[in-house]
Amino acid sequence: MGTSPGTRGGRAVPPLPDGPELLERAIGYALGAVAGLRAAELARATPCRAWDLRTLLRHLNESLTALQEGVDTGEIALAPAEEDAHTAADPATAFRRRAGRLLAAWTAADRARRAVALGGSRTTTSAVTGAGALEIAVHGWDVHRARGRDRPVPPALAADLLRVAPLLVPPADRAPLFDAPRDVPPGAGPGDRLVAYLGRDPGSRAG
Repeated sequence: MGTSPGTRGGRAVPPLPDGPELLERAIGYALGAVAGLRAAELARATPCRAWDLRTLLRHLNESLTALQEGVDTGEIALAPAEEDAHTAADPATAFRRRAGRLLAAWTAADRARRAVALGGSRTTTSAVTGAGALEIAVHGWDVHRARGRDRPVPPALAADLLRVAPLLVPPADRAPLFDAPRDVPPGAGPGDRLVAYLGRDPGSRAG
């Protein structure tokens, strides 16, 4: 759920974007990134250091599985489940299927549930889904780049994710998950600013 409005400098501050809704939009973007992906592409390098597309998709599938656990049981295990043979053989198809199940689960979920157990502590549903949306969107961008495509995160989605990104990934103490923020030119769009904040070079050559 989005947080309640507050005030800043005497002005009303709008609530943060709704986490589950952000997750749905991020998954939609990432599904476009894997559409038509062929087995021959799985060895392509990605913007994620030392990861090829197969490794990146394995990570994305682990993230979807964890989010599914969160909505189904209210608890997320810290250690990912072992990859099954079908996912290893065709990670893109596995991603599409898991994404579809997750979207259906959130549609039917009790949105009033506000807490998810994560490694022995409890956090809000909005924080979990917001973090999932941020990760899935930026990795969707990684997949597009690895496939030689220039497909920024959609501006409205990127702008909303930029509002939650500093709360989830602080500018400092972010290693090893993310590199330091990159500089972007004045007037850069929200998609470029989002991936730059998360340590990517939006101006690098695709592919």
